[in-house]
Amino acid sequence: MGLIDGFEHIVRENEILAPYTWFRLGGPAQYFAEPTTPEELAALVKRCREEDVGVRLLGGGSNLLVKDEGAAGMIVHLSAPAFSEICCDGNVLTAGGGAKLSHVVSTAVREGLSGFEQLTGLPGTIGGALHHNSGTRGGEIGQFTKSATVMTRTGEIVTRQGKDLRFSYRQSSLNELVILRGEFEMESEDPVELTKRMQKLWILRRAGQPPRDQNMGCIFKNQGGLEAGDVIEQAGLKGARVGEAALSDKHANYIIANPGTRSEDILRLIELIRSGVSDRVGIELELAIDLW
Repeated sequence: MGLIDGFEHIVRENEILAPYTWFRLGGPAQYFAEPTTPEELAALVKRCREEDVGVRLLGGGSNLLVKDEGAAGMIVHLSAPAFSEICCDGNVLTAGGGAKLSHVVSTAVREGLSGFEQLTGLPGTIGGALHHNSGTRGGEIGQFTKSATVMTRTGEIVTRQGKDLRFSYRQSSLNELVILRGEFEMESEDPVELTKRMQKLWILRRAGQPPRDQNMGCIFKNQGGLEAGDVIEQAGLKGARVGEAALSDKHANYIIANPGTRSEDILRLIELIRSGVSDRVGIELELAIDLW
């Protein structure tokens, strides 16, 4: 039996990954899957394990740079409705790992659940947000997490309770293959007041970021309370470019992929910035994006 026998309806070969990322860059996936149910996903994961084929999860693509030559193995995209359901029961909100974080924030605010409004303006999916402990100065997703249901690399589905999870700055102990669902517990508050707060935060955050119609990515983690963009400016690197890849004039921690940019240009610009900041400021910047 071949790798994709029986999975032809959900697996494609040589799917170009660029359209699935914010940079709009990158080559093809060796295999690209869009399962329709957790059971179908589990069966695919087990088949890949039997065939010794690596599996990686593609979320919202906001923190991902795919190399020009593409990505080997099975790339899984949770685009089906079964992975994106959002519901509320009292003070507990449950969201599928494939649900957009922005949709979850809006639901929480509409239902009068406070806390997630601090995450307004952040991109990506719930799965990615949990894995990276997405947050702002106002709060992080980890502090509201009651439990997370995950799929291991063997295809087993298990639930991790909040007390057993560890969250720190832009990382968590949720390193399983797939985060299928998260449960979040919040306090009740007037939806009208929450909406006003969310709208104010949205305006403030968008004002300090490049326009969303540009192909771009936020590259480095903040360091010890210092904004990465400020550190890059301090090193005199604002406006640096390699080929058609350039640092944003509006925020130095964003790289813009102008027309004609290749992934290799982004990688070379990242290295230029890291080495420049290290030499001139003495700070070792850590990547906030994944490289495939």
